[in-house]
Amino acid sequence: MTVILFLLVASKLIQLQFFQFDELTLKAKESWDRELPYASLRGNILDRNGDVIVGNKLSPTLFYMPSQNDEPEKVAEQIAPLIEMEKEALFKQLNKRASIVKIAPAGKNISTELAMEIQDKNINGLYAGVDYIRDYPHGEMLSRLLGFTGYDAQGLAGIEYQYDSILKGKSSAIRMFTDAKGVPLPHVDDGWKSGVTGNHVQLTIDMKIQEVVERELSQAMLKYDATQAIGIAMNPNTGEILALASAPNFDPANYQEVDSTIYNRNLPVWMTFEPGSTFKIITLSAALEENVVDLENDHFFDAGYTMVEGARLRCWKRQGHGDETFLEVVQDSCNPGFIELGRRVGPDKLQDYIRKFGFGQSTGSGMAGESTGILFSKEGYGPVEHATTSFGQGISVTPIQQVQAVAAAVNGGYLYKPFIVKNVLDGETNDILSSTEPEMKNQVISEETSAKVRDALERVVALGSGRHAYRDGLRIGGKTGTAQKVKDGKYMDGEYIVSFIGFAPADNPEIVVYVAIDNPKNSLVFGSVIAAPIVGQIIEDSLEIKAGGKQLEKEYRWGDIQQVRVPNLVGVKKKEVTSYMYPFSIVWHGEGEEILDQLPKEKSLIPLDGTIHVYTK
Repeated sequence: MTVILFLLVASKLIQLQFFQFDELTLKAKESWDRELPYASLRGNILDRNGDVIVGNKLSPTLFYMPSQNDEPEKVAEQIAPLIEMEKEALFKQLNKRASIVKIAPAGKNISTELAMEIQDKNINGLYAGVDYIRDYPHGEMLSRLLGFTGYDAQGLAGIEYQYDSILKGKSSAIRMFTDAKGVPLPHVDDGWKSGVTGNHVQLTIDMKIQEVVERELSQAMLKYDATQAIGIAMNPNTGEILALASAPNFDPANYQEVDSTIYNRNLPVWMTFEPGSTFKIITLSAALEENVVDLENDHFFDAGYTMVEGARLRCWKRQGHGDETFLEVVQDSCNPGFIELGRRVGPDKLQDYIRKFGFGQSTGSGMAGESTGILFSKEGYGPVEHATTSFGQGISVTPIQQVQAVAAAVNGGYLYKPFIVKNVLDGETNDILSSTEPEMKNQVISEETSAKVRDALERVVALGSGRHAYRDGLRIGGKTGTAQKVKDGKYMDGEYIVSFIGFAPADNPEIVVYVAIDNPKNSLVFGSVIAAPIVGQIIEDSLEIKAGGKQLEKEYRWGDIQQVRVPNLVGVKKKEVTSYMYPFSIVWHGEGEEILDQLPKEKSLIPLDGTIHVYTK
């Protein structure tokens, strides 16, 4: 009997030692395990060139194991002043019946320097776990698009919220093996529980262009004491959003300090308003596609108003433009002329074109909070509504819809879906996990019609109402817009949204830029005066591709600063220059007799009383 019992015990020991050893060891470790969290890296948000827009910054969090220290009151006394917390409240946290306590919120996401200072005190049971907060190397830029993360690095708004499942990782941890009293086990080494780094989201945004747009909007906000401002730049040949700006911005690291109406409203996709004259591009495109107008040979007489069903619809120029070609109707942004174009197209066909250009529905950009705008219903669309729609009044659209539509009008007629996310990248290897390809929805007008639209809009900038967007050496086309604001179905006295949409190069567009300034003050309230020069500056500072073909010369108008082309002075002797009696000033650099270089260069435009710097030996 004894032999049998011995054999049974021996066989059980063999089973435990050789067959169940790993399983039992794992279960034992789990019972001894105390995990000190090491937060994983949340994925970065990148621009199209790989520039980090949102990253991570080390910001440790304090943890306490009550079983390893029997003087919690003394611990509270030592560290409460350092983390700016009431000693009594901290003592209450430290005295919890738990295996490990996170000291929060005061001990969460503290500075690295403070964590090191606390660790140097060698307090039993007190640990600094690795943690991170979001880092914004570009400050407030793009904040309304990007959104922010909350207390535990969870996306709460914007891209951070929409792509939270992609960006968030899985935390690592140090596995500390202790007995029931929290005393480290001498025969078991501490372990490591590996986490997973979050994946990166790469946007279509170009931060160089974004910086230019945000700079111009912030200056406009100050100069015109505006309520808010919007800017969009898009590649018209793909639908990629190159810049997307709302002003004012907010600090995503301190989102609690701003009103939720700021961070919950990404204005370029959320805001709706009457487009004003920028919408005339759609009426123009429809009239040309339907072949109901010859811009150069058909004439129109503008008396300053036109009557529709007893309603007097006025031109912005009260006395009217008189006799003009329809090309001049476009250049002058003449409302009655566009009413006539709309009449020729017809109400049903114009509505069809408006919807084909993407109005009245979401663009499908994938950005949260996108509005659809408001168009007239068939029942509510009478002759007056048809007339006002022809020049951009009485309907409501979003900025992103405007950009999508105008891009199609000038890129050959192809309507592309705007998009903001280019790639999702592996957080460890940077390998591309998924990509967004350009998506053409349909062709809304022919390439021949699109070419005519481009030509007409280039003339608007060189010769017409968009002249403040003109930039020497760049072929820019575009259209102004000025619309009275509407609230509760009534126009607001003295409050306007002024806008301009431009593109370049006019012969082969590579960029479309839209800017709208809400309720500007301290100036004449016209899109031509306020928004056009902003768009011109954005295009000049953003576009590397210069004019192709011959640029139209800007036509001088009364009040303009008269300009002249810079002559070529290289190789000219000093005594010869003084005899030419140029109207501009010449500043000499060097003591030689012959000019070796000059700024501005030959054929640049300068004011009559401008300055040319010349350089000799």
